[in-house]
Amino acid sequence: MVKSVLVFGTFDVLHLGHVFYLNEAKSLGDKLIVIVARDKTVKKLKKQQPLNSEQQRMDFVKKIPIVDKVFLGKDFFSDKFEIIEKIKPQIIAFGYDHPHNEKEIKKELEKRGLNCKIKRMKAHHPEKYKSSKIKEKIFSK
Repeated sequence: MVKSVLVFGTFDVLHLGHVFYLNEAKSLGDKLIVIVARDKTVKKLKKQQPLNSEQQRMDFVKKIPIVDKVFLGKDFFSDKFEIIEKIKPQIIAFGYDHPHNEKEIKKELEKRGLNCKIKRMKAHHPEKYKSSKIKEKIFSK
């Protein structure tokens, strides 16, 4: 059986931290599926518009060789678990800084009959490779 790994992210300014995250996630299974956050979701969660549109960000991620499939996320106010129900991954790999409550997510997954493992990936030099820090450098020039 093919083991699929699902990851989520904005992926606005792709950097080595993202590559590390995706590689670590891919090492957990056979198939890497990426959900790219919608523009409205990014604005709601991060209190700012992404530099690149959701379509551009999705296109960037599609070009990463280890990524097998890419989807746009659900709207911020919709049922975020629908896409997980559709994909049925064996593993969900969250980035080190994703603000998810893993216990609540596990509980909701079980309620919906989904048996997914949840893994939290490690950071890769977050003092250097973090989107907010990179954007800060770009705009301070």
